[in-house]
Amino acid sequence: MRRLLCSAAALSLLAAPAMAQSERAAAGSGVVPAEVANTPERQIAFATQAPAAGVLAVPMTEAADLSRVPASAREAVSRAVSAASFQAATGDRLDLYGVGGYDRLMLVGVGGEQLDAVALADLGGRVAQAARDVAAPVALVATDLPSSVADPAAHVARGFGLGDWRFDQLKTSERGLAQAQPVTIVAPAGTAETFRRLHQGQIDGMRLTRDLITLPSNLKHPESFVAQARAAFVGVPNTRITVLDERQMRELNMGALLSVSQGSRRPARLMIVEYRGGGDTAPLALVGKGITFDTGGISLKPGAGMEAMRGDMAGAAAVMGAVLSAAKRGARANVVGVAALAENMPGDNATRPGDVVRTMNGQTIEVISTDAEGRMVMSDANQYVIDRYRPAALVNLATLTGAITTALGDDYAGLFARDDALAQRIAQAAATSGEPVWRLPVHPSYARDMASPIADIANGTRAPGPGAGRAAYFLSFLTPEPTPWAHIDMAGMDSTTATPTTPEGAPGYGVRLFDELIRSFER
Repeated sequence: MRRLLCSAAALSLLAAPAMAQSERAAAGSGVVPAEVANTPERQIAFATQAPAAGVLAVPMTEAADLSRVPASAREAVSRAVSAASFQAATGDRLDLYGVGGYDRLMLVGVGGEQLDAVALADLGGRVAQAARDVAAPVALVATDLPSSVADPAAHVARGFGLGDWRFDQLKTSERGLAQAQPVTIVAPAGTAETFRRLHQGQIDGMRLTRDLITLPSNLKHPESFVAQARAAFVGVPNTRITVLDERQMRELNMGALLSVSQGSRRPARLMIVEYRGGGDTAPLALVGKGITFDTGGISLKPGAGMEAMRGDMAGAAAVMGAVLSAAKRGARANVVGVAALAENMPGDNATRPGDVVRTMNGQTIEVISTDAEGRMVMSDANQYVIDRYRPAALVNLATLTGAITTALGDDYAGLFARDDALAQRIAQAAATSGEPVWRLPVHPSYARDMASPIADIANGTRAPGPGAGRAAYFLSFLTPEPTPWAHIDMAGMDSTTATPTTPEGAPGYGVRLFDELIRSFER
C-alpha cells in the first residue's frame, strides 16, 4: 500500500508539469510579437514624359550632358554642377532643392560607359534608397541611356523595385511611410508591359526570399516557411506544390534529414515546387538548405553571433524566390525547387556526435558534428529529386560552411561541380546577374578526409583543412551519378552590407543567379 501511495504521489508530481505543459502552445510563448504588415513599397508606374513637379531623379553620363534635365532646370543645374565639381561618376549624386519647379532634383551619376543589366538595376536601386523616406511622388528618367542590353528602362525599374524592399513589421516606432506615393519611370512606350512580363516576378521572388530570411525564428519554422512560400504561389500558373511531413520522410528512409530535426519540437518538412514551362524536357532541380534556426545541436555553436542563425535557411528561401520569379515570367523551362527544412536544436532526443544514420539511398553517415547539418538535409533531398524527377542538372545552394568565408570573404560564393558544362553555365549566370561565384575543387583527397571506420562516410572531420571542399565532397558522394551536380556555398554572401539593389538586411543572394541559370535551360 505504501508503495502504491508513493506511486500516486509521484504521479501527482509528474502531472503538475504535464498540466502546465498542456497550457502552452506547441512551441513558443503563444504571444505574437506584432500583428502589422510591412510598410508597402512604392508602386511602379510608367510615363513617356517627366512630371513638372515633385521629386525627379536624372541619370547623368557626364557633367556636361544635360539632355535629360528638364529645360526649366538646366541653367540652375549647369551652375550647380560646376560649383559642386560634380563628375557624374558611377555612384555620385547631387541633390538640388527648389529648382525648376521641383521639390528635389537628384542628379545621379552613371559614368560614361555602356550600362549592362546590373548597372541599370543599380541606378534604379540607388534612387529607391535615396527616396526611401520621401513622402512626395518620385519620378526617374530612364530614357536614352547608353546600354548594352535591350529595354534598359525595364531593368532600371527592376532595380528600383529591388532597392525599395524594407522589413519593419516588427517595429512599433520608426516605421516607414504609411502611404508612400508611387514612382514613375520615364521610359519609352511599351516599357511597362516588358517590365511586368519579364521583371516583376524577380522583385516578387526577392521580396519573398528576403522576408523569409529576415523573420526571427520564433515566427519562422519549417511549417510556417511552407505556409508563407505556398501563399506566394497562389494563382501562379503551371506550378504544383508537394510537401512531405516526417511520417512520409520516415517511410522513404530519409534518416539524414530527420536526424537534424529530431531534437526540435518543430517537425521537419520537405517542400517541392514544380514549375512546368518547358514541355517534356527534363527539369533543372534546385535544392536549398532550409535550417530555420541552427544552434549547432549537441555540437553547440558559440553564443556570439548565434542570432544570425535565423538566416540559415537562406538557400531554401532563394530557391523558392527563383522558382517564383521564373514562373511569373512564364519561363520556357521545367524547374523543380526543393526546400529541405528543419530546425537544429539540442533537445533531449537530439542526434549525438558519434551516431550513425541511414540516408534515403541506403548509405550510412557517421555524425562527427551535429553542426554539420546542412549537408545532411540536402543529401536526402538530392536523392529524392533524382529518384522522382530525373533532372537534367541538380544545383545545391546553402549557407553551408564558415570555411568558404575564410577562403573567399564576402566577394564570391564558392562553386563546386563535377560537371564542367554545368559549372560554366552557373559561372555565366553569376556574371550576368551580378551575384558572383568562384570555382573551387572537389579534390579526390577529400575522400580520405571524410572516411569513417564504422559508416560509409563521416559528415565531418576534426582535422584542419579545406572545410568547404570537404562539405562539397560529402554532397557529391551522396548524390548519385550520372546526374550533373553542382553546389554553391553562399555563406560569405549572406551579409548585411547594403548595395544599390539590396538594402541593408538579407541580401537574397541566389535569386537572380538562379533566374539567369533557368534562362539558360529555356527551350
